[in-house]
Amino acid sequence: MRFYLFLVFLCISPLLAGDDFATARDAMVAEINEMTRYTSDLTGKTILSKRVMDVMNRVPRHEFVSADMRAFAYQNHALPLASNQTISQPYIVALMTDLADVDEEDTVLEVGTGSGYQAAVLAELCRKVYSVEIIESLGEQASLILQRLGYGNVSLRIGDGYHGWPEAAPFDAILVTAAPETVPEALLEQLRSGGKLVIPLGQQGSIQTLRVFEKNEQGEIKKRDILPVGFVPLTRED
Repeated sequence: MRFYLFLVFLCISPLLAGDDFATARDAMVAEINEMTRYTSDLTGKTILSKRVMDVMNRVPRHEFVSADMRAFAYQNHALPLASNQTISQPYIVALMTDLADVDEEDTVLEVGTGSGYQAAVLAELCRKVYSVEIIESLGEQASLILQRLGYGNVSLRIGDGYHGWPEAAPFDAILVTAAPETVPEALLEQLRSGGKLVIPLGQQGSIQTLRVFEKNEQGEIKKRDILPVGFVPLTRED
């Protein structure tokens, strides 16, 4: 198992003045709110937390996509990345973040860094984010973007996300941004008592399910299905 580690040391200073995308972000947030109401029968949520939505209206999603995709950065759908990966739909990013129920002093693990966008959203809500990406080129690019934007509480590792990040465990929340067919046991083991694992499950090409696992103080796991989703598969090292 190989690991490369990228540490981001700058202080958080998300958006610069004169942001040309502020209006587009406002429209994106409005669409997320509308979709939250539309899916409330499935999720049980008519609104998402103000903390999460404020961050969604602040993090510069356009910085995490290629130049030819910037015009579409704040549309409420997934966008392509290199290596057949995607940056998730903003509604799904907001929903998963809300379900994780992250506090300011929490330590969070993200499996599947991708563009780095979800890590940036989490970084504005918690004390520390550990993020694992198996595709070296994506991880390196995400690290550069996060450094440039000043997200200093993110540590990024290149490696197999099925193993989590054991030396940094336990985690108050774990988010997985690609879909395995079954839950990696290591992730459940690395979840702190009272913590939540938010993960899509299922084969690519079939109906996948976004599921939340919560560990109680006795180490017992409760699970809850949220809604159908479509994610790229969570890949493993050979």
